[in-house]
Amino acid sequence: MFIKLQNGEKNLNPIFRDLVLGLVCALFFSAFIYLEHFGFTLKIINTLFGLSALTMLLYMPKRAILMAGFFIGLFWFYWIGYSFKYNGVGFLEPLITLIFAIVYMLFFGVLALTNSTLLRAGLLFVLSFVEPADFNWLQIELLFVDSYLGIFKYQLFAILLALALPSVIKQKKYKYAPLLLLLAAINWSTPLTKEAPLKIKLVATDITQDQKWQKENLQATVSMVFTEIHKAREEKYDIVVLPESVFPFYMNKAPLVLEELKKLSHDISIVAGTLLSEGGVHYNVTYMFENGNYEIAKKLVLVPFGEYIPLPGFAKKVVNEYFFAGASDFKTASSPTDFTIKGVKFRNAICYEATCEELYEGDVDFMIASSNNAWFSPSIEPTIQKLLMRYYARKNNVTIYHAANWKGSGVVK
Repeated sequence: MFIKLQNGEKNLNPIFRDLVLGLVCALFFSAFIYLEHFGFTLKIINTLFGLSALTMLLYMPKRAILMAGFFIGLFWFYWIGYSFKYNGVGFLEPLITLIFAIVYMLFFGVLALTNSTLLRAGLLFVLSFVEPADFNWLQIELLFVDSYLGIFKYQLFAILLALALPSVIKQKKYKYAPLLLLLAAINWSTPLTKEAPLKIKLVATDITQDQKWQKENLQATVSMVFTEIHKAREEKYDIVVLPESVFPFYMNKAPLVLEELKKLSHDISIVAGTLLSEGGVHYNVTYMFENGNYEIAKKLVLVPFGEYIPLPGFAKKVVNEYFFAGASDFKTASSPTDFTIKGVKFRNAICYEATCEELYEGDVDFMIASSNNAWFSPSIEPTIQKLLMRYYARKNNVTIYHAANWKGSGVVK
């Protein structure tokens, strides 16, 4: 089918042909996410679909590449605009979806600058290092995170070269060279499985975003959190980990809650997400309580267009005030934070951070991650997040303990 469409049948409209090619390519490129989302992940399918998607990007007509990029942006990130309604600008939701589709149409559209398959392979490899608007959730290697192929850059390079070589190989004696390159890209290694020598309770909550910040729900939320902590203590857990902003207020302005958590921490270590206000500056933070004391981890990597605006000063101020109701004004820490809990070191990551390479730098064996995915309910966002955490965990040989509000809680190895 692909060859026929590529060459063009006499009765087939070229625009329709390219539309079909682009759509099919995007479906191959996105299938592993949706298969995982619905609990149907098979390595052989992910391998074949991933190879098919990359092959089409290398060989398709130029217009088909643009259409593929548009649909990839749509299939991967249709949910981005969901959070805008909580800032009072829900009317922007379809516009944000369209913008992301266009951004990735232009992103992959770079490949349409040439008809050379080898040059396209080189450009696609370069694109694997590019993060549009500081947003890094489209990792090309992610296609193979649950496949028979590897996820490292050298393996992606081998895959792209193997797929491009048939277009330039003329002599039969070299016809098997692409297969040898694919062999080099196979994931031969078996990552070490590391478990923290502690009994860790990961609390999964399910509080909708429209209810989470309502004052009338605050008492019920706090009561629920303390119930989970008491339950974990009674079940003899060493640590209880609660989701991002599980306490939906500035913890340093809630002395009674702080004192109760310090008291409980003599029996069980507590890791919980909340907010911090210092000198008029807001931070998204994690508190760790142990033996009557606490430490605070401030978020290092903020979400672009969610917690900060990656634009020049004037434009940043206008966008924040008019489109985010002044909400995208969080500040960051200067370096990652490690908690030592009962003698074991954990890197702390808050939501988006767990999918960023910066949080895995240095000596990291275990990570505690917390998220609030209710911003994007209902969608595939928690699935992409889980796949990305799996990707970074495998690359860095880190075990992640993830507690989330609305889907995603669990251990990622």
